[in-house]
Amino acid sequence: MISSIAELIADRIGTMPASERRAAQTLIASYPMIGLKTVAEFSAAAGVSSPTILRFVARLGFQNYPEFQSSLQDELAAQLQSPATRTLNPPSPGGGTVSPMLEATLDNMRETFRHLSDKQLVDIAARLADRRGKTFLIGGRFTDPLARYMAAHLAVIQPDVFHLAGQESMWRDRLIDMGKRDVLVIFDIRRYQDSLLRFAEKAHQRGVQIVLFTDQWLSPIARFARHVIAGRTAVPSAWDSSAALFVVAETLIGAVTRQLEADGARRIREMEGLR
Repeated sequence: MISSIAELIADRIGTMPASERRAAQTLIASYPMIGLKTVAEFSAAAGVSSPTILRFVARLGFQNYPEFQSSLQDELAAQLQSPATRTLNPPSPGGGTVSPMLEATLDNMRETFRHLSDKQLVDIAARLADRRGKTFLIGGRFTDPLARYMAAHLAVIQPDVFHLAGQESMWRDRLIDMGKRDVLVIFDIRRYQDSLLRFAEKAHQRGVQIVLFTDQWLSPIARFARHVIAGRTAVPSAWDSSAALFVVAETLIGAVTRQLEADGARRIREMEGLR
């Protein structure tokens, strides 16, 4: 299974010198468009030299800059695919109906966790368990059920957890309650939702820390996110699969529950007593 450039960066950024890390961060902040510009334009945007950009590209495993750009162009084409496109050009199932879907889903889970470090999971869980701030969760047309599911669990073990539902104007009204101690969890996969991008930008301007669940091609919300979880979503279907992101969400729910073990258990007992 071919890794996206964003996944390659996640795997290798820890070994990059500071100048190459700036190139990587610049690319992620404007993914993938800045990488489709010339070497000179990319280097100017990152504030590094042109040779640094070429070393960065080589570190990711590309023979040259055109090969790197070709890979980005393929990713951009994949980003823009609609369900109609995938219906008209479905992958060959190779026999049967259930087996290819199951195998693709399991591969998605394995690849998602292969590119997701333990440190990142620990850092996100610690942020979600921080009682000094509030937690807000929201998703797109097809991913909002994941946000609602995660919010329902987190709200059992700690106060001040809110699922943002309804119209966009209602989300914006909640910005007044958001500040630098708060975290906003957003689920956004292709084709990315403009309303979520606008909301994320406003929250970022207020200092809210954003945790983004997205796909391997990266929602543009990544430029505003403190943490980005890039899960695999492509399966042999007209529809993308959120199964890998769901498992990551459940992993974080479990990690936060362990961190809040005493307070969470006390809160659960009190809830049971009120039923």
